[in-house]
Amino acid sequence: MHLILPRRREPRGLFLYAGFIARRVRVCWLVAALGFATAAMTHAAELKRASGAPALPLALKTLDGTMHDLAKYRGKVVLVNFWATWCEPCRDEMPSIQKLKEKFADQPFDVLAVNVDEPEARVRAFLEKTPLGLTVVLDPGKPVTKAWNARILPGSYLIGRDGRVRYTVVGEMDWSDARAVKAVEELLRRR
Repeated sequence: MHLILPRRREPRGLFLYAGFIARRVRVCWLVAALGFATAAMTHAAELKRASGAPALPLALKTLDGTMHDLAKYRGKVVLVNFWATWCEPCRDEMPSIQKLKEKFADQPFDVLAVNVDEPEARVRAFLEKTPLGLTVVLDPGKPVTKAWNARILPGSYLIGRDGRVRYTVVGEMDWSDARAVKAVEELLRRR
C-alpha cells in the first residue's frame, strides 16, 4: 500500500502575482517613456517674437577661410542658425533651411549656419555627404555661440534688415512652414 501524501503547494500564486505586477510596471514605464519621447519629437519649436535688440557681433570664417561679418549683411534678412553635425535635430532641419533659402533666392535674404566648436575635418566630411547651399561658418571654442546665448541646438535667430533680432527659435523647426515663410516675408517688407 502506498501512502499518498498531499502535494506540497508552492507559493506560486504570490510569485506569479509579483511577476504580473512587475510586467505591468515595466509596460507602464515603457508607455510613459514613449509618450514623452513622442511628445518631445512632435512638439515643433516655436517661432517667437524677439525684443528687437541689435544683433550681437558675429564675424566668423568659412572652411575656405572667407570671413563673414553679420554687420555687412545689413539691409538683408538673415537667418543665423547655430548647429552641430552630432545634433540630429540640427541635421533634420537643414533641408527646410535650404528650401527657405531657395524660396527667397531672388530677395535680400541669407543664411549663416554657425557650426558650434567642431573640428574642420568633421564639418567638411558632413558637408561632402550633405551638400548645402548655405554659408557655413565655424565657431571654434564657441565664443560667438556663448555670446549669443545659444545653449540648445539648434538655435536660430531671424535678423531684420535693420540688423535687429526679430524672431528666435530654440530647437528644431520646419523652416518651410507657412509661419516661418510669413515671418521672413514680413521682415523683407520692412526697411
